[in-house]
Amino acid sequence: MSDRLLVLVRHGESEWNRKNLFTGWRDVDLTEKGIAEARAAGRKLKAQGLRFDLAFTSALIRARHSLDLILEEMEQSGSIPVLRDLALNERDYGELSGLNKDDARAKWGAEQVHVWRRSYDVAPPGGESLKDTAARVLPYYIQDILPRLLRGDNVIVAAHGNSLRALVMVLERLSPREIVAREIATGVPLIYRLNADSTVAEKRDLAA
Repeated sequence: MSDRLLVLVRHGESEWNRKNLFTGWRDVDLTEKGIAEARAAGRKLKAQGLRFDLAFTSALIRARHSLDLILEEMEQSGSIPVLRDLALNERDYGELSGLNKDDARAKWGAEQVHVWRRSYDVAPPGGESLKDTAARVLPYYIQDILPRLLRGDNVIVAAHGNSLRALVMVLERLSPREIVAREIATGVPLIYRLNADSTVAEKRDLAA
């Protein structure tokens, strides 16, 4: 795999992932397990012989910290530009943010919470749907990330489950139903090689 490589990595396990809390835009850091996951991702990418020209991440510490650890393992710390932007932040869970998922089910009912979590265009109170998240992620991808890829740069994006779902939906041409069923594991690099027309030529998942 050569030029026009896009690597997507969800941050390692966060403190609130471990506690089963809705996190959204709340700024919580990685657990020890999350740190290990991020470092392992960096080692896997290094073992593939990859080098990056540019990195993108969200404004949230769990994604930024994960990216720092990945680049450290790849011996690329401080050697490439790192661009941070709110557009890559996790989906905003609104009134669910900070709640234990079981407590949310007790308050609103399991069926309603399932709809908020797993529908494409239904937002929780005061928050964003996946469709809303895509509406900010995709313009940023088209305007800021894709041009660098099409110039032949290798790019890594360290972000979140739902902001990455928005990108995967476009890259893999998935329907709203297909993308809400897609799980993106913490700390597992997804490698895409793009054609000159921005379509995907090849995809690899480094879960193994």
